[in-house]
Amino acid sequence: MTLKTPAALLLSTLLAAPVLAATCEADLEANDAMQFNKPSLAVPASCKKFTVKLKHVGKLPKTAMGHNWVLAKAADAQGVAADGIGAGPDKAYVKAGDTRVIAHTKVIGGGESDAVTFDVAKLKAGENYAWFCSFPGHAGIMKGTLAVTK
Repeated sequence: MTLKTPAALLLSTLLAAPVLAATCEADLEANDAMQFNKPSLAVPASCKKFTVKLKHVGKLPKTAMGHNWVLAKAADAQGVAADGIGAGPDKAYVKAGDTRVIAHTKVIGGGESDAVTFDVAKLKAGENYAWFCSFPGHAGIMKGTLAVTK
């Protein structure tokens, strides 16, 4: 019979426990009914980079029902969306050089996917962030929030 000290028991328990790593990516779906499948995203502060994978699960082409994912501070979201309309489809409805945009995907149509990876250092805990589709007319309902979590 082997006797273990409390320290040895604690160490063996910790070594046997599964390692919980931060999930530094999120899968998001958009559809032909102008909906995202999630209302919010959480970014662990321990992540160096975070990736958002966007999939258009609808059937309509991007010219009719295109979707993208754009991240900005909540206070800037309406202005970013409004300025993006003038940028047009070739610029993914994101104004070139807009420093308010933290990250964005390209515009995709039914059956297509895209992803964007950004530095978590660009985000601050406690700040309110918003994400939305900047395709004209979509930002009003295709939107969500993003928070940095510990």
